[in-house]
Amino acid sequence: MRIDHWKFLLGASVLLVLAGCATSDEWATWKEHPTHFASGDHFFFSTRNKEGGTPRVTRQDIALARDQGWWGKPITVGQEAILER
Repeated sequence: MRIDHWKFLLGASVLLVLAGCATSDEWATWKEHPTHFASGDHFFFSTRNKEGGTPRVTRQDIALARDQGWWGKPITVGQEAILER
């Protein structure tokens, strides 16, 4: 019985730690979508454009985001920064 008590405490601790990793807006987005990324294209775009770096956006990325319904924190760039390829 004592081991079950420790398992419960460990599980509760892990849940509390993980719950603090996202904002309420981020949790709301997660609840609306069954997966982290809308597609493989969305995954590759997101890994290529990590926070803090200079965004690399192509016209194809914009079309894919629109067609595939990407979600999450938007990356904004000026019209002149959109790459042709």
